[in-house]
Parts: sequence; C-alpha cells; structure tokens
Amino acid sequence: MMDSNIISFQTCGFYFLLIFLDPVYGDMSYSFPEEMKRGSVIGNMAKELGLERSALSNRRARIDSDGTDERYCDINLNNGELIVADRIDREGLCGEKASCILKYELVLENPLELHRISLHIQDINDNSPQFKEEFINIEIRESADKGARFVLEDAHDADELDRENQQEINLLLTALDGGSPQRSGTVVIHVTVLDANDNAPVFSQAVYKASLPENSPVDTVVVTVSATDADEGVNGDVTYEFGHVTEDFKKIFSIDRKVGQLDRELVSDYNITIIAIDDGFPSLTSSITVQLSVADINDNPPVFEEQSYSAYVTENNKPGTTLCSVTARDPDWRQNGTVIYSLFPGEVNGAPVSSYLSVNGDTGVIHAVRSFDYDSSRSFKVHLMARDKRFSSAQQQCDRQCVHIGCE
Repeated sequence: MMDSNIISFQTCGFYFLLIFLDPVYGDMSYSFPEEMKRGSVIGNMAKELGLERSALSNRRARIDSDGTDERYCDINLNNGELIVADRIDREGLCGEKASCILKYELVLENPLELHRISLHIQDINDNSPQFKEEFINIEIRESADKGARFVLEDAHDADELDRENQQEINLLLTALDGGSPQRSGTVVIHVTVLDANDNAPVFSQAVYKASLPENSPVDTVVVTVSATDADEGVNGDVTYEFGHVTEDFKKIFSIDRKVGQLDRELVSDYNITIIAIDDGFPSLTSSITVQLSVADINDNPPVFEEQSYSAYVTENNKPGTTLCSVTARDPDWRQNGTVIYSLFPGEVNGAPVSSYLSVNGDTGVIHAVRSFDYDSSRSFKVHLMARDKRFSSAQQQCDRQCVHIGCE
C-alpha cells in the first residue's frame, strides 16, 4: 500500500504518471455486543492506522454515517478510541436478519483520507419469549389416543440463536396434569445449533503497510495479510482478492487467493525452489530445491466407521465368546493416529457394563464376559469410546459410539 495518491515511475528516460482518484484507503472492521454503555470503547483507531494521537485532532478526524442521521459511534480525538455514542439495540436496527452491520466512514483532512468502518453488532440474550395470549384454553376428549398432538400458539423471542456464542442448548420441557395432587414429568431437549454464514471475515489489522525496492524480481513477497471468519466449515473459509483496482495494478501485483494453514492430512510434503539473483550485468542466478515435510499434530479425533453396531448371541453362551468388532479411523500420524478402544462407564440391569462385556483396546473386538440369559436380558445397549494415544487429561481426542447387543 502506498502512502501518497500520486506514484511516479521512471524507465528509460520516460516518465509515467499513475493517479489514483479514489481517496478510500481501506476498511476497518469491529465486532462487539449490542447494548454496550455509552462511552464504551470499541477499538483504538489511531493505533490501527499507525497515527499519532495529535494527528486526529490536527487533521480534523470525524465519523460520517452512511446515508443516515443516526450516529451510534464516535471518535475520541484525545486518544483515538472509537466509542459507543448511543444505545445500540440489535433487534431494533436489524430485526430478524442473521447479520447486523452498521456502516460508517472515518474522514481525515490534509490530506483527505476515507476509511470505511464496519460495525458487526452481536446479539445478546436481552429479550424474553412472549406468547401472543396470556391464557390458552384447550379442550381434550377423555378418549384421546396416547401421543395425540394439539397445536398451541408458539412464543416469539426477538433474540436469535448464535452458534458462535453457544453451539449447544439444553431445554427443560415440563408437562403438568390436571389432577389433584398435580403431577408432572420432565424431559431435556438437546438442541445443536447449526452454522449459518452470518459473520464477515475480519482482518488482523485495519491497514497493512509495506515498502518495496524498485527492480524487485517477479514473485517477490510484498506483504502477507490475514483474515479470520468465526463461521464453521465452508462458511468460515476465507479467500482473498483485490477490490476496486485498475487492470494496470493487476499486471504489477498478484495475490494468493488461499495466506491458509498447513494441513498434513491434505498435503504432507512440499517442494520449494529458492532462487538467488545477483545485481551484476548480466545477472547470474543459482537455485536450490528444498523438500518440506509437514510435521503432524493431534488435530483429528477418531471417527467410527458405522453410526451404530448390532450384535446377536445365543443364550447360554460361553464367557469369552466374540460378539462383534468395531473400527474407528484417525487420519493423524503414528501415535497421534493410533486408536485405543474402551467401554464407556455405565450399567446394564443394575450391574457395571464391564461385568457383561469387554473390548480389546487394540483391535476393537468385543467379547462376552458372562453367559447371557434370554429371559433376564433380551437386549441392551452400551457405549464404546475410541481415543488416540496422544491425549491430555484436559481434552481427549475421542469419539463415542453405541453398540446394541441382542440375546436370542
């Protein structure tokens, strides 16, 4: 990125003048929750732009709104902090939209600079569910079948689910009867929040600056930028490209669409060619090829090949009888990918599961520990766990699977 609006190139006695008419320098992006108090700090703009604090006052810095009279943020000219200027209610501003973004511009004079500002407003749980009616009257025949359904008006909550804040939610559903004494039953509903593409990529810096000597050879790295996206999977994949630049600029500079992390499971080896060029005339070069092998880290949990396993055994079987085998795969390397199997603690008919079954930790083969009786144990379910050898007590790389055992 250049520091002036006029760039001059001199080649073979001729002068070429390239003029950029657009004074917009770059985007700044901030993400913060709604309902922050007035005066709360969002970020330090002077620091991100690499400006002295006095420069903001001297250059008459100000925040301009994008087509609206409402101003929810302002700049403190004394220290360069971007602060909350008014109450920000996400539901009032954006309703039920998945993404809520406010657009502003930072204006600097002498010389004129414009920096776009994007404020990503995060939702907080500041609204209670509301039913349309305070009292619901419903009539049910005494002959109604078990499991019959009756439609009720749903409750509306202005807040929305946010996977980036909470990926899983447990809801407690309570059913009350009309008898005397009144009795109740409860059930826990486990909700997994699926990802939506509701977050924009955010660069690690608001402005990147680089110096480049003239006559730099082709493929010289000018600067490396980095952006992250809080979304999951393909929604969080970031690609890079130039925006609003001339074709002449694209002939001079190129950008790698994917600045991504090394992943040994995708590409394990690279061949890198390094070229050394001297400044003589004619210039002489020498090159060497370096083979880069990506070292493995334990970043993948074992995954079972089947969603569930079933096994059947004749009653009065002999202890030690093989029932079935399970298999889990781990794409990591060596110890990181070596899988160990074990039974998840639990009970079968009031007795420890280990008194019914055993599993070979290396092979995943499941054996009967006792003789089964069809009349007392027609079928039961157990959970099996697969973990890799490299794990800590704080965070295990593991997967759980259900095994259904039937006695016939």
